[in-house]
Amino acid sequence: MSVALSAIKAAERDRVRQAKSAVREENARHKENVRQAKAFEADLKKSAIANEKDRKAHETAVKAAHAASQLAEVDRLNSQINGVFHDLENLLSATIAVDDYVDLESLRKSEDTTPFDKPELEIPLLKPEQPNFPSEPRYVEPAKPTGFFGKKRKAEEAKQQAQQQYEAAQARWKDSVASLQSKYESDIDHYGQAEMARLAALASEKARFQRELLEHNQSLDQFISDLSYGDAVAIQEYISLVLENSVYPEHFQIRHDFSFVSESAELLMKVYVPAPNDFPSIKSYKYIKASDEIRETPLSKTEFKALYCSVLYQVALRTLHEVFEADRRGLIDTIALEVGTEGSDPATGKVGFIPFVGVAASRNSFMEFDLSGLVPLATLKHLGAAISVDPTNLVAANVGGVRRS
Repeated sequence: MSVALSAIKAAERDRVRQAKSAVREENARHKENVRQAKAFEADLKKSAIANEKDRKAHETAVKAAHAASQLAEVDRLNSQINGVFHDLENLLSATIAVDDYVDLESLRKSEDTTPFDKPELEIPLLKPEQPNFPSEPRYVEPAKPTGFFGKKRKAEEAKQQAQQQYEAAQARWKDSVASLQSKYESDIDHYGQAEMARLAALASEKARFQRELLEHNQSLDQFISDLSYGDAVAIQEYISLVLENSVYPEHFQIRHDFSFVSESAELLMKVYVPAPNDFPSIKSYKYIKASDEIRETPLSKTEFKALYCSVLYQVALRTLHEVFEADRRGLIDTIALEVGTEGSDPATGKVGFIPFVGVAASRNSFMEFDLSGLVPLATLKHLGAAISVDPTNLVAANVGGVRRS
C-alpha cells in the first residue's frame, strides 16, 4: 500500500529532521571553530613583518595559531565520534519514548487538509490592460506672414502646408490607434482562450485530485479491513510501515527481511546490520604537536567486540519491541528473529547471511519486560537466544535450536 507508506515516510522524515537539529547545531559550532582558527592562521601568515624581532614573534604566533587550528579540528572529530558512540550505545533506549503504533486513520486524506497539487491552476490569468492611445492631433493655424508684399499668397501657402501636415499626422494617428486596438483585441482573444483552457485544466485536475483522494481513502479502508481480519499480506504491509518508521542513525543503517505465517501467527524476521569491517573502530583523535599530525586512537579489540555485541543485542530487543508494541490488534503471537550480516562465512566460505543472534519471543511474555531497566544480553539469555561467541570475526550463532513455526 504505497500511499500509506509514502505518508509514513514523510511524517518520519519531519520527525527525524527535528530530532537531528541539535546535532547539526553542535556540528556547525565545531566547524565554525575550525573555520575561525584556520582563518586566523591564514591572516597571520599574510601579515607584513618590519624587523627581525617582529619576525620571530610573528613566527611564534603563526605556530600557536596553527596548533589552535589543529586542536579545533581534533575537537570536531572527537565530538563527531562521541556522537556516533552515543547513538550506538542508545539504540534500544531511543525507541522507548517512541510509540511504534501506526495510526492508519491518520493517513486518511480530505480535501480540506490535503493541499491541491496543482495550485498554479487556481490563479486567474492577468487580463490585458487597455492600451494608452496617443492623443489625436489638432490642426494648428499657421502664423500670419509678415512683410508688405504677397501676404495673401503666403498665408494661403502656409494654410495648405499646415493642412497637409495635419492630415498626415491624422493618418499616422489613425494607423497607430488601429494597430494598438487590433493588438489589444488579439491579446484579449488569446487571453480568453488561455483562461478558458486554464479553467478546463483546473476542473480536470480537481476531478483527478478528488478521485485520487477517494481512491486513497478506499484503499486505506480496504487495508484496515484486511488487517482487522488478519490478512497475511496486510499484516506484512503494516509491519513494513512499522519498520520504515524505525529510524536508525545514518552511520548505522539496517535492513529487514520478514514473512508472516498465518497458521501459527508467527513473524519470521532477519535484520541485516553492518559488518564488523563497516563498524566504527576509532576511539578518539589526538593532536601530536611534535610531528604536527592528528592521530587516530583505535578501539582495543576488547572494546570493539563489546560495542559491536552491545549493538547486536540492542537491535534484537529493539526489533521485537517495535513490532510487538505496534501490533495493538494482537495479530502476531510470536516472533522468530535473527540478527546478523551479509558476508563470507569463515567456516564454510559461502557468501550469505551470517546470524549472530537468534531468538524467539512470544508477545505476552515479552511485553511484560521493562526495557528501561533490563540488560540486553541477560534478556536474550533469558529468552533462550542463540548468540555468537565472536561476531567480530564473523562466527555464526547456532540458530538451529531457535523455535520456529
